[in-house]
Amino acid sequence: MAKSITRILLGNVQVTKNLLLLLVIGGLYAISISLSNTFVNIYLWKQSGEVSDIALYQLASVTTQPVAFLLAGYISKKADRIISLRLGVFILTAFYLTVLFAGESAETILLLLGALLGMGFGFYWLGYNVLTFEITEPDTRDFFNGFAGLLTSFAGMIGPISAGAIITWMPDTQGYKMIFFISFFLFIMAVLLSLKMKHRHAEGPLKIPAAAKEIKRNLAWRKILYSHFIQGLREGIFVFIIVLWVYMATNSELALGSYGLVTSAVSFAGYFLVSRFLKPSRRKKAIFIGGILLFGAVFLIVFNPAYPLLMTYGVIVSAAYPMLLVPYVSLTYDVLGKASSAGPLRIEYLITKEWFINGGRAVSILLLLLGISLLDEKQIIPILMVICGSGHFFIYFVIKGIDTRFLQNKKEVNSGMPENGGGDSLT
Repeated sequence: MAKSITRILLGNVQVTKNLLLLLVIGGLYAISISLSNTFVNIYLWKQSGEVSDIALYQLASVTTQPVAFLLAGYISKKADRIISLRLGVFILTAFYLTVLFAGESAETILLLLGALLGMGFGFYWLGYNVLTFEITEPDTRDFFNGFAGLLTSFAGMIGPISAGAIITWMPDTQGYKMIFFISFFLFIMAVLLSLKMKHRHAEGPLKIPAAAKEIKRNLAWRKILYSHFIQGLREGIFVFIIVLWVYMATNSELALGSYGLVTSAVSFAGYFLVSRFLKPSRRKKAIFIGGILLFGAVFLIVFNPAYPLLMTYGVIVSAAYPMLLVPYVSLTYDVLGKASSAGPLRIEYLITKEWFINGGRAVSILLLLLGISLLDEKQIIPILMVICGSGHFFIYFVIKGIDTRFLQNKKEVNSGMPENGGGDSLT
C-alpha cells in the first residue's frame, strides 16, 4: 500500500536516500525563508523608518555572498559539498537566532545581520547546487527539479500568508518573534537531516583563474555572465522596495501575506505551464516576451504604488518570471556544460556566475543609496525603478546571438526554478 501511494505521488522514479533527504532539506529551507525573509525587511524598517537602512542591510548581504561562494567552493573541493550546505543552514540558523536576541535593537546591527544572511545564502546554495548536480541522474533530474520547484512554490503560497496572519493576531512584535523562532526551528531540523546524508569527497584545488580565463575565450559564456549582471541590476532593489511599498500602501502584514499568496499561486501555475509546454526552439522568444512583461509592469506602480496596482503588478511579474527564467536558467547551464573542463571546473563556473549576478545587485543598491543621499527618495526611487527594472528586458539582446542548436529536446526546462530568492515576487 505504501509503495503504491509513493508511486502515485512520485511517479515511477528510483528515489535514493540522498535525493530524498536533499528534497526534504530544500523543502524545509523554502518554508523557512518564505515565512520570515520578507518580514525581516518590514521588521527592520519599522524600527528605523529609513529605506536607506534596509538598503544597507541588503548591500551587506549581496556583497558578502561572493565571499561566501568562494569559501564554500574551497570547502567543497577540499572536504565535502554537504559541509558547505550544512554550514549555510547553520549560519542562517544563527541569523534568525541573532534577530530573536536583538529584538528591538536589531536596527543597530543591520550590517551584521546582512552579512550573516549573505554568508548563509552563499554556503547553502553552492552546496545545494553541487549536490543537486551530483546526486541526481539523467532519469531522476527532471523529477527532482520539478518536485523541488513545486515545493518552493507551495512554500511561497503558505509561508507569507501564514506569517502575516500570525503577526496580525499576536500583539506588538510577538508575532515577528514567533515566525523567526519557527524559521530557526526548521533550520535546526535541516541541519539534523543533513547529518544523515552520505558524504562524497572531491579532489583537486579550487581553480578560479582557470574559470576566469574561460570568460575571455568563450563568447557564449561571456554573454551569459553579462546577462546575469544586468539581471542582478533589477533584483538588487526590487527584492525589497516592492515589499516596502506593499506594506506602506496597506500598513498590514496580512495584506503583504495575501500579496505573497496570490503571486506565488500565479508563479506556481506559470512554472507548471512553461515547463510542460515550452519547446527548446522557442526559448529565446519566451525570454523576450517575459522581459517585456517584467519591464512594462514597472510603469504600473512607479507613479502611484497603490495596493490594487501593486497586486496587479505582482500577478504580471509572477506570470512573466517563469517565461523568462525557465529557458534562461536552462540556457545558462547548457552553455556552462559546453565550457572548457565543465566537469572538473563546475564549482568554479558556478562561483563566477554568482559573482556577476551579485555584482549587479550591489551596483543597483549603491545607486539607490547615492540617489537617496542627493535627492528626495520619492523622486529618485521611481527613476531607479525604471532604469534598473529594464534589466530583464535587455537580457534577450545580450543572449540572442548565442548558438542554441546544441540544445536537446528534453524536459530540462524544469531546472529553471528560481535558485536563490532573486526577483521581486515573494516565492
